[in-house]
Amino acid sequence: MVFNSQYGSLLYIVALFAILYFMMIRPQQQRQKKIQEMISNLKVDDRVVTVGGMYGTIVKMKDNSLVLRVADNVRIEFQKNAIAQVTSKEAEEKD
Repeated sequence: MVFNSQYGSLLYIVALFAILYFMMIRPQQQRQKKIQEMISNLKVDDRVVTVGGMYGTIVKMKDNSLVLRVADNVRIEFQKNAIAQVTSKEAEEKD
């Protein structure tokens, strides 16, 4: 009897870790992979939004950073990781 309850406890712990993996860890890894793919596909003239909510157009790319034009004659340098999303010009024109 004691032998079976030990296997039951072990099976319960394994099941909890499996649920934790499929509900939390795996989706986070997939989101991170999509973000890294988006960052690696950035190019000059893309319209982007930073994590701080600033809209701009990429004018220059460097190794770990990029320069955004946020207004006429205003350029700001950001780390690539600060880019939250790439926006399309069609979506901006609808607003």
